[in-house]
Amino acid sequence: MSKLGDLGARLYHGEVGYDFVGKRKIWYAVSILITITAIVGLAVRGLNMGIEFEGGAVFNTPKTSVSVTRAEEAAEKASGHDAIVQKLGDDAMRIQIAGVDIDKADQIKAALAKDLDVKAADINADLVGPSWGEQVANKAWQGLAIFMILVVIYLAIAFEWRMALAALIALIHDITITVGVYALVGFEVTPGTVIGLLTILGYSLYDTVVVFDSLKEQSKDLTKQTRFTYSEVANRSINGTLVRSINTTVVALLPVAGLLFIGGGVLGAGMLNDISLSLFVGLAAGAYSSIFIATPLVADFKEREPQLKALKKRVLAKRASAAARGDSVEDGDFRGEDEPRGSVPDDEATPAVVGPRAQPASRSRGKGRPSGKRR
Repeated sequence: MSKLGDLGARLYHGEVGYDFVGKRKIWYAVSILITITAIVGLAVRGLNMGIEFEGGAVFNTPKTSVSVTRAEEAAEKASGHDAIVQKLGDDAMRIQIAGVDIDKADQIKAALAKDLDVKAADINADLVGPSWGEQVANKAWQGLAIFMILVVIYLAIAFEWRMALAALIALIHDITITVGVYALVGFEVTPGTVIGLLTILGYSLYDTVVVFDSLKEQSKDLTKQTRFTYSEVANRSINGTLVRSINTTVVALLPVAGLLFIGGGVLGAGMLNDISLSLFVGLAAGAYSSIFIATPLVADFKEREPQLKALKKRVLAKRASAAARGDSVEDGDFRGEDEPRGSVPDDEATPAVVGPRAQPASRSRGKGRPSGKRR
């Protein structure tokens, strides 16, 4: 078995682990800081909306030896507006200018042909009206709202409303960070960006549901024992699915990184930048939120219930009593009449934090007793 596979097995069985839930205040602070940065960037710089949303003209030129900087200067001089110029793979160019009408587009086309030393007939001009972009934006908001409502309803039925609320907060967290990065980086927002934003919601929700399913199974009959608090069981659920979450996230991020850094950065494919940046940031934020935000939030919500509050007091009181007697916390003294299903085998007592598992006391029966029939 590989080292990663061995680590995954040990995490799943609770032999090692990290106290994610116990340190949730740190993760909350980090998330709040990142979210505030994203909101400030969005408020100060705003989003660089593409012409699909603002309206304008797109000019596709044939192969030319003119540099991007010179083409940008020529386009801005001819139109009187800011221009975005992208170099295509065959040395052709894509020039976008917002706020251009049909009459002015013909004048700009003629000026570009002269400055770029190409024929005017070889330049393709496409006009985009702002109403089309408005329709796309409205449909995207409607789709997002419907998705959120369906997610909350499903999770409330499949799990419970506290998990649904935590998952909703995590999704809003992921979207806010992704949009904030777009504002800070200055990438153009296009319909491809909208597609990427809607796509990351499913990936973000997937990891969260995997952890929630494990937590639901391990927390059955939790109040009938006095070994673990709800937060500790939640922490075991995160650790048990940690390697799986990391593997799925890395596998998803690798092709997206190829699109972003090679397709968009090296080859200069603008549309790839639009969709790959939203996917890359959203996937990373989704993996982070499912581990550091969603499950710790569920633990916070659940431990406000009277039954789980009382359970936590019983667990801590029993541990304090054991410590006063000099007993080990990991020796199984806190086993109640029933165990939470799927939590720990009957012959093991596993710590819920980082560290090697304490070995249970020997239970061999009849040690030293001769085998065979008595004569």
